[in-house]
Amino acid sequence: MHSIAMWTDRPLLWDIGAALLTAVAAAVVLRFWEVVANRELLDQKLCRKLVHITVGLVYFLMWPLFSSDDIYAPFLAPLIIILNIVKVTLIGLGVVKDEGVVNSMTRNGDHRELLKGPLYYACAITLTTIIFWRTSPISIVVICVADIVGRRLGHAKLPHNPEKSYAGTVGMFLAGFLASVLYMCYFHRFGFVEQSWAMVVAFGVISLVAAVVESLPISTRLDDNLTVPLASVLVGSLVFYSIGVRSLCCMSSGLSSISPIVEMVFAGSSK
Repeated sequence: MHSIAMWTDRPLLWDIGAALLTAVAAAVVLRFWEVVANRELLDQKLCRKLVHITVGLVYFLMWPLFSSDDIYAPFLAPLIIILNIVKVTLIGLGVVKDEGVVNSMTRNGDHRELLKGPLYYACAITLTTIIFWRTSPISIVVICVADIVGRRLGHAKLPHNPEKSYAGTVGMFLAGFLASVLYMCYFHRFGFVEQSWAMVVAFGVISLVAAVVESLPISTRLDDNLTVPLASVLVGSLVFYSIGVRSLCCMSSGLSSISPIVEMVFAGSSK
C-alpha cells in the first residue's frame, strides 16, 4: 500500500509508469504486425494501413492512465512514438536494417518510404499529443481520422483523382466519424471532453472535410499523412470554436484556453 501511495502522491512517477505501459502496448501491436508482414499473411498495403490505425487507437486508449496534475504528461505519453520516429528515420536512411518494419510499414518494400508517410504520421501523432492532449476534441479527430478501404475496396475511381475511389472516400469518412464519436464517449467518461449532439455534428463535418482533402490530388503528391492531420486541425479549430468549445489547446495559458492564433483569426473576422 505504501508503494502505491508513493506513486499516486507523485504525478511524475505515476506518468512515467503510464508512459512505460503505453510503450509496451504500442510495441506489442507493432511487433504483431511485423510478424504478420514477415509471414505474408496479409497484403503489404493493407498491413501498412492496419499498423497506422491500430497503433494510433491503442495508444489513444492509454491516455486516461496519465494523471491530471502533471504538466509533463503530454510529453511523456508520446515517448514510444518519439522513439519510433528515431527508429523509422534510421531504418529509412539505411543506417539500421529491419525487414519487419519495412515490410509492415511501406507499400513497396523500399526502406526509403519510411521517411514519408510513416514518419509524417508519427510526427503528427506526437505533435497532436503535446499541443492538444486529451482535453481537446481536436486530438480525437486527428488521431481517429484514418483511411483503410481506399485502395482495397471499390473500382470506381474519383474523376478528380484516379488513384482514389468513391468507396475509399466514403469509407474514410465513416471510419473517422464513428471512431471520433466513440472516443468522444470514452473520454467523456473520464471528464476530459464534452459530449453532445453538437459535438457529433462537428465530428461529422470535420471527418467529411478530411475525407475530401484525402481524395484530392495534392494529398497524393504530398502525402495524406501530412495533409489530412493539418486539415483536421485547421477545420477542427474553426468548427469546435463555432459551437462554443474553448478547450482546444493545452499549451495556451491554462488548459481551458483556446490557441492564441485561433483567437486572433476570430478577432480579425469580427471587426
